[in-house]
Amino acid sequence: MDMQTVVLGTSGTTPQDVIDVARHGARVELSPEAVQALAASRAVVDALAAKPEPVYGVSTGFGALATRHISQELRAQLQRNIVRSHAAGMGPRVEREVVRALMFLRLKTVASGRTGVRPEVAQTMADVLNAGITPVVHEYGSLGCSGDLAPLSHCALALMGEGDAEGPDGTVRPAGELLAEHGITPVELKEKEGLALLNGTDGMLGMLIMALADLDTLYKSADVTAALSLEALLGTEKVLEPELHSIRPHPGQAASAANMLAVLKGSGLTGHFQAGEAPRVQDAYSIRCAPQVAGAGRDTLAHARLVAERELAAAVDNPVVLEDGQVRSNGNFHGAPVAYVLDFLAIAAADLGSIAERRTDRLLDKNRSHGLPPFLAEDAGVDSGLMIAQYTQAALVSEMKRLAVPASADSIPSSAMQEDHVSMGWSAARKLRTAIGNLNRIIAVELYAATRGIELREGLTPAPASRAAIDALRAAGVQGPGPDRFLAPDLAAADAFVREGRLVAAVEPVTGPLA
Repeated sequence: MDMQTVVLGTSGTTPQDVIDVARHGARVELSPEAVQALAASRAVVDALAAKPEPVYGVSTGFGALATRHISQELRAQLQRNIVRSHAAGMGPRVEREVVRALMFLRLKTVASGRTGVRPEVAQTMADVLNAGITPVVHEYGSLGCSGDLAPLSHCALALMGEGDAEGPDGTVRPAGELLAEHGITPVELKEKEGLALLNGTDGMLGMLIMALADLDTLYKSADVTAALSLEALLGTEKVLEPELHSIRPHPGQAASAANMLAVLKGSGLTGHFQAGEAPRVQDAYSIRCAPQVAGAGRDTLAHARLVAERELAAAVDNPVVLEDGQVRSNGNFHGAPVAYVLDFLAIAAADLGSIAERRTDRLLDKNRSHGLPPFLAEDAGVDSGLMIAQYTQAALVSEMKRLAVPASADSIPSSAMQEDHVSMGWSAARKLRTAIGNLNRIIAVELYAATRGIELREGLTPAPASRAAIDALRAAGVQGPGPDRFLAPDLAAADAFVREGRLVAAVEPVTGPLA
């Protein structure tokens, strides 16, 4: 099968292109339009560089050092120095997909023709991506203002043939060796190019785009597990009917309710009451309000997508080359728009994890589970059932609450008070990635508990979509009710089942596409 190719023009790119390059190794090409725009903006920079008057970013220092005019013989050294000095990250390596997204999105801005970078530098960026060479980028070093400076600097360093990078075989080696093996000539940066390679919101934006893709699957999965929990608890689906949600017209709420109703169609468990139990007037909030909570998160996702799409269409650099040939300083590198939505998503994810954990706890409590055995155990007392699975889930929820504290509410001055207000967007993105992994595990535990609860309702028939979910989960090696066993492998398999989208894929042949 031919490898997919993404062609970059001058007008930005799409979320799917970012995913394809970052996660699936798609090749990157520059359009003729982009090459022409690169050459035109470079001609403007070359003309300014030849003048005696200082121009910020072309013939001056940077940041708090912008007052110094740099002579022509020192400008190449200046470009090398800014990359080397700014490649000051520390801590663990960030994930390969994050670095690929970072590099691709910087190339997206370069291809806009607004940065003054030469076509050959842009082509080298594409060549490095296409060779599967991934610069080593570290966890710490970005304040999310003047862009993701340290992460982007480590990428630019590799373009110069310096620093370390991971080859396509996964081995970390000197970047110069990897470039040579793939026939790539290291770049020698000229005026403005060092700055242009460092000055963008590309890391936080790349992580936002991947988070949106992951959360889209997780919100659908959470609707499915909420429906399964409702069945296992003999709840009523009446609260999901469209007329109730149309009078509070939040689109995410209506979508979640519709998803749950589709999963529950044809269920023989809903609306029942356990023998000897007082009739229930209403289900608990964690059941009854599931669409309201998940729906609010879905609407937050919609807002975050809008911000991401705007940023994808942007050319983020300082200074920029305008259409009329002016080179103008600006503050478009500030990460606030992206940082805010990254934090919003972490808050919404924490609440979704919290309500899922409450449903799980209800399934395990004999006083609230409407006839299910304590902890869904085979022989309660001899067996502990899912007691500690819920402990794990609770620990994950607790961490998600900590991760929901916004990074973007903080700022710390830098560069001798020239950069005196920063976004912390990179930090917001890093903690959101952790939160998404935790949310996936929380939903997996609810799935594990709810499917066991349904199977323990002897004589009652679950909805066809629920049956399909249970069958697919069991086929994936996740066992059903029975005596205690080593639980971690089951939970890990359930985690993978949710993360890979197999839960949604299992029910959609019955329900149709979930919203």
